[in-house]
Amino acid sequence: MSIRVHFEEELEDLKKQIKELAHNAKDSLDQAIHVLYQRDVEAAKRILENDAVIDRKEEKINDDAILMLAKQQPVARDLRRIIIAIKISSDLERMADHSTNIAKATIHLGEHHGIEIDPELREMAVLAMDMVDLAIKSFEYEDISLAKKLAEMDDVVDKKYGSIVKEMLELTAINPEQIQHIMQMAYVARYIERFADHITNIGESIFYLVKGRTYDLNK
Repeated sequence: MSIRVHFEEELEDLKKQIKELAHNAKDSLDQAIHVLYQRDVEAAKRILENDAVIDRKEEKINDDAILMLAKQQPVARDLRRIIIAIKISSDLERMADHSTNIAKATIHLGEHHGIEIDPELREMAVLAMDMVDLAIKSFEYEDISLAKKLAEMDDVVDKKYGSIVKEMLELTAINPEQIQHIMQMAYVARYIERFADHITNIGESIFYLVKGRTYDLNK
């Protein structure tokens, strides 16, 4: 087997690991939102435990990427592919951390908080998960037209976030005794918003991979 063929196989494996980690990050948000609405504290605790698995996968990607840099000393686009793998894996790990924070909010709220959870939180999360699917496709095909669409979707998430925070502030005015619980809901909205922001970071990384220059998707 030639050195080039072996390198291509290693790149493909790195790509496969990134896609798997992206699916893990998406699943973590899906599970976190589910347990929030179900008020399932025990399931929320399991999400915290599973976060370590995602951390190890990110470490594996970084280790493999660094080893490839050391062995192959790639240049141009090949070099960008490896560097971007490290950057994207970092964003994916942070996304999973935000899901973990949602699980922590569920634990803090408990099973009997008595607050009706705004359905827009689920809508935000569903949109963020759709963004993950689009980001995976953009990464797989190195398609910057798909990456640019992430910015439009992120704008919708941001608007929903603003609407939810406004509603939460209004609720604290009429339910001051529940301010701690209501603020947990506002935190959840913030975690979803940050989750989506990391996906736009991934879109920018894909743009850099293809074009070799930075691009601000939030313009």
